[in-house]
Amino acid sequence: MNFSVVLVGAGNMGGAMLRGWISNGLAGDAITVIDPSPSEGMKNILLKSKIWHSETAKGVGAPDVLVVAVKPQMMESVLPTLTELVGENTVVVSVAAGTTLETLARHLGDVSAIRVMPNTPSLVLRGMSVGCANKKTSVEQIEHVTTLMRAIGRIEWVDDEKLIDAVTAVSGSGPAYAFYLAECMAEAGVKAGLPEGLAMILAKETVSGAGELLSQSADEPAVLRKNVTSPNGTTAAALEILMAEGGMSEQIEKAVMAAKKRSEELS
Repeated sequence: MNFSVVLVGAGNMGGAMLRGWISNGLAGDAITVIDPSPSEGMKNILLKSKIWHSETAKGVGAPDVLVVAVKPQMMESVLPTLTELVGENTVVVSVAAGTTLETLARHLGDVSAIRVMPNTPSLVLRGMSVGCANKKTSVEQIEHVTTLMRAIGRIEWVDDEKLIDAVTAVSGSGPAYAFYLAECMAEAGVKAGLPEGLAMILAKETVSGAGELLSQSADEPAVLRKNVTSPNGTTAAALEILMAEGGMSEQIEKAVMAAKKRSEELS
């Protein structure tokens, strides 16, 4: 990767991206991190990888890619402080929920800008991200951002920014749905007579293992489900409940729509 990056914010998502970039060969001296109070662990990463660190944007200089990874509620106060980081060839990337391309333009002017929605599995380099670029963004800039986001998982692109709200509802919030499924399975296991610790192990390993199988298999989820389901067997008995009217499908749909609506409100 032969382009320069400034990362604003070295919290959970910023830190995940930074570790992914380093492990995928982006030279430390091509990266600058702006964070007034990085954690001790992050300080060690910065020092070990010879990454430039600054508490403010003053004197940093304009990079090829400016990634803003602060919390959504901080965007309105942080963006105005970054104007001197935006050069003629800089693309600004927001990875914060609810921060639109219009928001970036309002604070930073008529710049090349990309809105990206990642998710928390990025912390283990298994993230799912979706990006949307404004019309000023070049093919090369999109390629740079694709390279950066692939370092923490997979990225897809959409042309219509309105789709980011649906993306947020499915993949952005989606990990929480899977975590809750594991919670529910563990609780049900205890009620079925299992020791609490064993029930949690079974639930966690089953959900994570099924996710890995889904990721590696060429089959669609419905095919994998049918492969597990023997006629009149135990799985069929369980699915009869989950797939009944008012069951899991309807509840997930309601959840996704609620998350989409909230994302629209935040935007």
